[in-house]
Amino acid sequence: MAKGNPRDYYEVLSVSRTAAVEEIKSAYRKSALKWHPDRNPANKSEAEAKFRECTEAYSVLSEASAGVTTKIKLPRQEFCEACKGTGAKKGTGVVSCQSCGGRGQLAYQQGFFTITRTCPACQGAGQIVKERCPECRGQGRLEREKTIELRIPPGVDTGTRMRVAGEGEPGPNGGTPGDLYVVLEVKEHPFFERRGADLYCTIPISIAQATLGTELQVPGLNGEEKLKIPEGTQSGAVFRIKGKGLADPHGGGRGDLYYHVRVLTPTKLTRDQRKLIEQLGVTLKVENKPADRNSSIFDKVKDIFG
Repeated sequence: MAKGNPRDYYEVLSVSRTAAVEEIKSAYRKSALKWHPDRNPANKSEAEAKFRECTEAYSVLSEASAGVTTKIKLPRQEFCEACKGTGAKKGTGVVSCQSCGGRGQLAYQQGFFTITRTCPACQGAGQIVKERCPECRGQGRLEREKTIELRIPPGVDTGTRMRVAGEGEPGPNGGTPGDLYVVLEVKEHPFFERRGADLYCTIPISIAQATLGTELQVPGLNGEEKLKIPEGTQSGAVFRIKGKGLADPHGGGRGDLYYHVRVLTPTKLTRDQRKLIEQLGVTLKVENKPADRNSSIFDKVKDIFG
C-alpha cells in the first residue's frame, strides 16, 4: 500500500482496534479465503491485490496486537461489602425521605413559576438510611488500592488516552461502576527523536569514513541495523532505513528510521596525523569563495541552520 495514503489495517480485516490476536487471525483466514486468486479466476488481478492487502494487514496487526503489559496501582472507591453499597447498617435498610416524600427534589413556588432543587436531606436519592453502616459510615463505599493490568499497544504517544471499561468509581446507591481513563506520558529516548511513527538520530563519522565510505552498525528499535555510508558523504546527509520505525497504533504500518550524519573534524592531532593531513591538503584544492545560493552546498547549510 502506498505510504502517502495508507488504508486502515483494522478496516481491511474488519476488526475493532481492541481485537485480540485470535480475532485478528480468524478475520485474516476469512479474508484470505475470500480473496485467494485461485478462488477468483474471473477477477484475478483484483483478488491478488486484495489478498496482498489482507496479508500485509495481518502481518502488521498480529505484531502490533502484542504490545506490552504493565500493572498500575490506584486508590479508588469500592462498594462496601458490609452494606452492599447502600450505606445502611445490616438489617436496617433504607426509608423514604420525609423531606421530599421520596422524590429527591423540593419544589418552591415563586409567583407564576415553580422552582425545583435537589433535596439536601437525601442528596437527591429520595431515600435515607435508618442507621449508618459502621464500616463505611453511611457512604456505601470504601477507599481501597487496586492493581490493574493494562495492555499498552505499540506506537502510542504522549497524550494517548486509554479506556478501561468498568474500572472506574462505583455508581451511587450500588450502581454500575464507571470507566477508568489512563492518559499516557511517553519517556523521551536518549538519542532517538520521534516524529509521528518515524525516528531520527544523529550519527558521528570521521573524515576518512565520509571520504572513503563505510558500513556502520547503528542502533535500531530491535537491536543494531546496518547503515551503508557511500563515498564522498557530506556532513548533514540523511539516510533512511524503511519500515524499521515505530508501529502506527491506528494500523497504518511502521514508520522509518532516519540517520543524520555529522562529519567530525579532529581538534587534536598527533605529529604524524598532522603531517598526513598536510600532505592530503596539498592534493585537495578548494576555492574558499561564497557558495552560490542555488548550489547544493548552500542548501545543506540552510538546512543545518534552519
